[in-house]
Amino acid sequence: MALLDQYLIADRNAEIAFARSAEPTSISSDATVLVLEKSGYQAAVEGKNEFTCLVERSWMSPMDRLEFWNPKIFGPICYNPAAVRTILPYTLNRTKLILAGLSKALMRESIIAVIAKNELPMPEAGAMSYMMSKGGYLGDFFGHWCPHLMFHALKTDQASWGADVADSPVLYNNENRDVPEPGSIFMVAVSRWSDGTPAPHQAM
Repeated sequence: MALLDQYLIADRNAEIAFARSAEPTSISSDATVLVLEKSGYQAAVEGKNEFTCLVERSWMSPMDRLEFWNPKIFGPICYNPAAVRTILPYTLNRTKLILAGLSKALMRESIIAVIAKNELPMPEAGAMSYMMSKGGYLGDFFGHWCPHLMFHALKTDQASWGADVADSPVLYNNENRDVPEPGSIFMVAVSRWSDGTPAPHQAM
């Protein structure tokens, strides 16, 4: 892990705006917004529509990803209500473990233990999130990639969603799969950034 300050955004208002850029203003303007502080994610704006926006850091990647600790990764994301209830806890839990100084191996053990005790929720039907920010940076390999929606489901294989087959718009990360949390993420690229401007489609 790099020094914690490298993962933080000094300007609180800039982080709020960056988080909101994950989805169209028609939704994000009324969303709760979390910002990352040295103590963890804190509510900076209380919303009215049950959506929650924040900027993910690199440690929300699969644990076998080479860029797991890359401090340049900033991924604005907005969760819908079902994802706020059942997916956001994964982000908050991982971040708590990171800030406590745990290694990846100890993080994995801790996550598996809390799942066994039913202290982390299962993905709720209908849980999804927006990642449509033009400014998001998903790593030195993917860069800004493309705007997309993410659908959170109980752990399953890509065949059940028709993912990663010819002409299917559904994508699944089939390279890095060390994710101890109880879910799978399927992605669908969209043609426009959250500000409405067109975006090129890029294959994973």
